[in-house]
Amino acid sequence: MELEDLSKSGIRRIANYSPYLDQLAGLAQQMGLRQRSNLSHLEAALRGHWSLGQNSILSWAALDQSILVLVVPHYAIAEYTAPGTDDIPPRVSPRFVTELISGDRQLTILQMQKVARLLDIEPINILLREPLDGTRVETDIIEKMIRKYGINYVPNRAVTLFDIVGFGLLTPFEQMTQLNSLSYSLNSAHAKMLEQDVNIDFARSSSGDGFYIWNRDDGLEASVNLYHFMHIVLADNAIARSKAAAKSVPRLRACFHVGSCYEFHQAEGLNPTTHDFIVGDVTIELARMIDAALPGQILVGDFMTDIESHTETGTLMVEPNVDAVTFLERAQGNLAQLSGMVLSGDRISAIKCYLTGEQIGNDDFTIRKLTITDKHGLRRTAFNAKVNIYRDAAQPILLGIQDRKLPPDIRE
Repeated sequence: MELEDLSKSGIRRIANYSPYLDQLAGLAQQMGLRQRSNLSHLEAALRGHWSLGQNSILSWAALDQSILVLVVPHYAIAEYTAPGTDDIPPRVSPRFVTELISGDRQLTILQMQKVARLLDIEPINILLREPLDGTRVETDIIEKMIRKYGINYVPNRAVTLFDIVGFGLLTPFEQMTQLNSLSYSLNSAHAKMLEQDVNIDFARSSSGDGFYIWNRDDGLEASVNLYHFMHIVLADNAIARSKAAAKSVPRLRACFHVGSCYEFHQAEGLNPTTHDFIVGDVTIELARMIDAALPGQILVGDFMTDIESHTETGTLMVEPNVDAVTFLERAQGNLAQLSGMVLSGDRISAIKCYLTGEQIGNDDFTIRKLTITDKHGLRRTAFNAKVNIYRDAAQPILLGIQDRKLPPDIRE
């Protein structure tokens, strides 16, 4: 009787509520009410199998009136690639698992059977209220749901790190005020870029002394947009600092890098958080770089990456071996779209971003690589970046530090 009463209470209504589908309102508006209800039912089932983060959902496959999902304990992903006792080889290779949690999660039925056999797990059948219609919008929403309840590997993610100089020496009230000021600069820069029709779906994660920021969109253009986003954040911060009398606005240093990472959602109450979290090579490199950065400095990692992008027809294009120097050349060529942006009441007439080095002619400069040694004695290379923002009726905003001011011990 008690179970029956609970089933008739608001608990069932809460279970069928789909907060994630509401976040995808732009996509969901293209669907009918029955189709939307069908996906809400699916998300409720996925959330149940996720079990407050105890499990991870790897893949899915569509059947006539149901879908199959592969669900494993969260710790099992690492165990699959670990060697067993008595030198028994691992069940599957690390590369296999990486490919499984990268990109699209939908498998064919045959692929699902093979993966289930390799991992020695039984696919779970989730019965739907009505068949899937197979549209791109519906598939995209299911893909986003699956990723939300699992771990995702991204081989090439552009990330920037903003760090507040001297954060640990501030009072708690000053720390709160400066974090709030930085947060406002992030939101302001986002709004200004959207006004210029520059799309960026940025996410943030706290580093303690600042924020990791990345673009949820993939591809070369998305990475370049994130780099420009960093410029506008730093410019907004510089203007605020020039007007602030107290320690309410932080002094920043920033790093930009492209590398691999894992993305996931932690449990918050009974649901995954709406915010992404990332950890991986890219965040490790940024953390090591920021330790060596001077106040006001902008460092760019010495990366080499393959960057995916889509043509207007939707064809996937892969541009291999894009290095930091080539990336910055693309970024400079893409700056015209920011002309006309207004900062603190003054219109931007031009922006110049470049990597610094020694002058070898009237207008020619080398690009200097910096050698950074971290606290563990590990060495890595990076570039010193400068950004000059010119305004119609005001002094230019000069971001970063000049090459001649760099410490001699980090120059190559």
